[in-house]
Amino acid sequence: MALSGLILALGCIVVAQWWHGGSLWGLLDGPALLIVLGGTLGAVLLQTPWRQFSAAVKAAGQLFSLPRWDFSEQASRLLHWSHLARQEGFLALESKGEQSSVDAFTRQGLQWVVDGTELMALEQLFDNELNRIEEQKELEAQVFEAMGGYSPTIGIIGAVLGLIQAMSNLEDPSQLGAGIAVAFVATLYGVGLANLLLLPLANRLRAIYRLELRYRELTTIGLVAIARGDSSLSMSRQLAQYQGLRH
Repeated sequence: MALSGLILALGCIVVAQWWHGGSLWGLLDGPALLIVLGGTLGAVLLQTPWRQFSAAVKAAGQLFSLPRWDFSEQASRLLHWSHLARQEGFLALESKGEQSSVDAFTRQGLQWVVDGTELMALEQLFDNELNRIEEQKELEAQVFEAMGGYSPTIGIIGAVLGLIQAMSNLEDPSQLGAGIAVAFVATLYGVGLANLLLLPLANRLRAIYRLELRYRELTTIGLVAIARGDSSLSMSRQLAQYQGLRH
């Protein structure tokens, strides 16, 4: 859907330009694109630590190949581990974290349980880890949100520079209209980049991260219940609210 939405948005602009009788080449301007992309990127790099920026770029690159979080499958896995732990003890779970279907967060949490971490300390560990992940993911989304805020303003800067160039050719009126048209292409790039790509990208990342955090909350509840020795019925009730979710 993300790719389809982007193609639809850009396609409508191109078709509208053609339908109105304008030249499609009129939407292309190298200097305007350079100003908007370079200026936006430079502004964000000025305010963002490199580690945060690189993490955000990496997250954006994974938008079309995200892992699938099957809540029902994870709940069933946790219930199975709970039954196994009550029958054979926590050490019987040690090899379960090595399965390829187990994600890194679940593997780490399971190791804490197997190590016999005291219950209050275990809950604190999970709480700290969830808070850390949530803060990290929000910072990644904020990178694209900041770019979406700067982009329209940089576009206006590009438009002003274009108008300066156009006004310098007042002695040749035949060039004035074309120069002004090119100047406003920079504004189009700035506003379009912000509202068709950067801000939707930030909100999409947040939506994905919320679902990922819910998956990790389910994992946390299940692993804490295993450490506490809850019955299968009690654990099922705790996990039931998550099992309708799926990515």
